[in-house]
Amino acid sequence: MSTSSVSKGCFVFKPSAKKKKTLSLADHFIHGCEGAENSEKRFKLCQDLWDQIKTDTEVLQDELNRNILDSLLDFTRKCSSTRQHSDWASQMRASEIPTAALVLGVNVPDHDMTFQSLSDLLQQSVTPYVASVQAKECGALKHLIKRVLERLMGTVVTVDDEEEEEAEQTSAQHHKSVHCSLSTLCDWYNTKTKKSNTGTPGKKRSSPVRDGPQQPPVVIIFKDLEAFNPRVLQDFILICSRYIERLPLMFIFGIATSPSTIQHLLPHSVSSLLCIELFQSLSCTQHLATVIDKLILTKQFPFKLNGKVMQVLISIFLYHDFSVRKFIKGIQLALLEHFHSQPLSVLCCKKKEALLNVMQLDHLDLERIRHLLSFKRYVEKQEPREQVDLLTDDTHLKEVCQKLIKDLHKYHKNYYPILRCLHTLTSSLPRYPLGKQIRELHLICLEKNVWESEDYQSAMKLLKMLAKDELIALLQRCAEILQPAKSKKIKSALVQLEDMLTKFKQLDTVAAEPPPTVEDSITSPLKHLQKKTDLAQLQKTLLEMNESRRAKKLSPFEVLRNEALEFIDSLVKSHLSPPESQVLNEVCYYTSSATVRRHLNATPRTSIQAALNSPFYYLQNDRLKTEDGTVSNAAPDICIVYKLHLECGRLINLYDWLEAYATVVSAAEGNDPDSDNFGKVDEVKHARFIRAVSELEFLGFIKSTKQKTDHVARLTWGGC
Repeated sequence: MSTSSVSKGCFVFKPSAKKKKTLSLADHFIHGCEGAENSEKRFKLCQDLWDQIKTDTEVLQDELNRNILDSLLDFTRKCSSTRQHSDWASQMRASEIPTAALVLGVNVPDHDMTFQSLSDLLQQSVTPYVASVQAKECGALKHLIKRVLERLMGTVVTVDDEEEEEAEQTSAQHHKSVHCSLSTLCDWYNTKTKKSNTGTPGKKRSSPVRDGPQQPPVVIIFKDLEAFNPRVLQDFILICSRYIERLPLMFIFGIATSPSTIQHLLPHSVSSLLCIELFQSLSCTQHLATVIDKLILTKQFPFKLNGKVMQVLISIFLYHDFSVRKFIKGIQLALLEHFHSQPLSVLCCKKKEALLNVMQLDHLDLERIRHLLSFKRYVEKQEPREQVDLLTDDTHLKEVCQKLIKDLHKYHKNYYPILRCLHTLTSSLPRYPLGKQIRELHLICLEKNVWESEDYQSAMKLLKMLAKDELIALLQRCAEILQPAKSKKIKSALVQLEDMLTKFKQLDTVAAEPPPTVEDSITSPLKHLQKKTDLAQLQKTLLEMNESRRAKKLSPFEVLRNEALEFIDSLVKSHLSPPESQVLNEVCYYTSSATVRRHLNATPRTSIQAALNSPFYYLQNDRLKTEDGTVSNAAPDICIVYKLHLECGRLINLYDWLEAYATVVSAAEGNDPDSDNFGKVDEVKHARFIRAVSELEFLGFIKSTKQKTDHVARLTWGGC
């Protein structure tokens, strides 16, 4: 394109705006997917399960936070109505700022969802005037006031040092901005409340808050109280106390550690201006137990995690951030990885859909089934003729796979009710031989045959020492657990259990209880063991019990008790075998714990070291490619400096470091090694070296030291 002009100038011709093709989530999933022939169907199944987990999680979060949120709403309504009373006590409280101290626990990543729900509920049922602030955006008092006014008034707020910048803006934008002060907020609030209370004659007053007070409170939520500057917080509270008669303010403090944080941040002269009421949310461990119970220990979701993956997720929760939200993200990550890497995950769905998908498998998918470890073990147990059919006849294999898929779904239907029964029986025993939480028992069952462990044998011996009333109560709870189950085997087990309970209750009518003897003190010593639960005393009591049983005849209660526990033992052995023992378990169970740990536990130092050691894999420059693992002399300066610093000890001489760097760079520039200028340090090389060293210091590999002024200290040891 030609351009003519009288004067010289620079002309820019913009290319036509073409929409860049953006890859959707489905495209990312299908790209590089193992077994691409059915990748679209697997993505659909994965997305459906993902949405179901997300929906159920949100419903669960609302249920868990319902009590604490309802209490906060009641507190807000009560404080708002207090201002309308005229008695002396109420007036004294009205001179203070109502404050709710909400203790949420140290699982800070989960707090955002709680505060969002609280803000939405307040705006729906109490007041439309709610503002949430965080410490990172309120470093100074003026910034805190500005954030509060902007989120309440929905307009631009100017502070003194921003007047020059605002003057440069358009007149329309400048006209909308307001001054940063609480008096401005008071005037705005009075105007808003007068309009909403007066309304238009002959029309009903419309308000976003139904049946709310005539002067709804102005709620300010401090999401992370511990992180706020104490001086900023104190000044803000002092200023707000001057306006409490004109503005119905209310604070909500989000506390992660302890309520004593308020005393540490605020002196008595400031805290006395607040009318504080404490609210305690559900602990994160209880929250996790509920999530595991609803999302993992259920047959509702066909996707499962094996023991190692479960252990990784629980370990990250317990030893890092106590974040239930991150735990759920880990489940979703495992779900995505499973459907992306396992071509047979097309069978990981509801039973009817899985049976239909089996008949649609092609020869390649059937070959993948034949290579599964669980299927190989299954084939080895069959008759020779059946083995040949399974390995050669695709039609016959599909029919067998349908049966195996049905058996896998039956296994899950029977597994979880029996797991809950066993946990009910053992969680009340001293020292919790199989764990206090059901997740601990679940992990044991995922790894091995639980009935072969010493802890299980110890638990069964302790159960044989229970008194009649205690045993009947536990068996009754087991019957309640089995009641909703629809499996034929579980229904049959429920009938047998109810018959045993009936026999236990008939023991009183058959014969009166004998007077207390030494036998009773041995057969029912559980209360004594709960007081003295040391191992020596427990072993002594069990030995005495075994010796006494050899020399006496069992009573009707003991016979029935042994029968009941043997029945429970048979249920455990029938239904709590590990998932690896089930054929085709690979289609439902995700097993790569290393992948989950790598994604959830980021290791930035390892990634930085890998980039500095091997810049070729990041920059894709052929000049940087080396075979012996060394760094090319054409690598970026920071890579060269990093490689040289690995050859040094604890203290690094900066001048020697600079000389070595100059030699490497001179070789990269192609200078003659025999020339006098080879390896000489000029201003450019000196500046590049200083910049590279500063970058290493910023990344945390070195630091300055006071031992020697011309040296730096090395901080990292060992490679990635």
